[in-house]
Amino acid sequence: MVFDEAIQARVMATGAVAVLVIDDVAAAVPVARALMEGGVDIMELTLRTPSALEALHAIKIQVPEMLAGVGTILTREQVQQSIDAGADFGVSPGLNRRIVERAIDRRLSFAPGVATPSDVETAIELGCRLIKFFPAEPLGGLPYLESMAAPYAHLGIRYIPLGGVYQANAGEYMKSPLIAAFGGSFIATRQQIREENWNAITQNARVAKELVQEARRG
Repeated sequence: MVFDEAIQARVMATGAVAVLVIDDVAAAVPVARALMEGGVDIMELTLRTPSALEALHAIKIQVPEMLAGVGTILTREQVQQSIDAGADFGVSPGLNRRIVERAIDRRLSFAPGVATPSDVETAIELGCRLIKFFPAEPLGGLPYLESMAAPYAHLGIRYIPLGGVYQANAGEYMKSPLIAAFGGSFIATRQQIREENWNAITQNARVAKELVQEARRG
């Protein structure tokens, strides 16, 4: 297992991963607390700003109950940097064998991105059973994923769709047994974080959690 079983179980239990871009470290702890208040206790901080790793470190110290990972890991060096900052897991937009192997070597739970059957087969070869489906909607959304995933269904692969997943379509993804959780930047937008609109983020988190619960009730 490339993804720790306990962490994967928690991802599946929550069903929603807040995908964040944090520009200012000072916003890290308040946004984590706002998400927790709304019922979303899993976040992915993308390595798209210089503040990301410092923000992660602050969250892990001050909001330790938050399951916080790092996204947009593009180099082997970033794997170690993420671990040093306290990451619970790592995510990449694509599938780079050397990065996945470094994560395995360093015992960092890792979900690479896949877009094709060849990607899925490489992920399986590397031992991945929880993988990111990206960019979900531009590729064809849930119908495409269901077709692509069919030959591997007996292996128990679970997917986290990101890319074009919003409030309007997240519930449909969550109705599929293929989906472990969805990743959404709409839960805490970059603008809301910049504006310190914590109430809106808490409300978005509540909506995301309700979408998951409603979908799972059938």
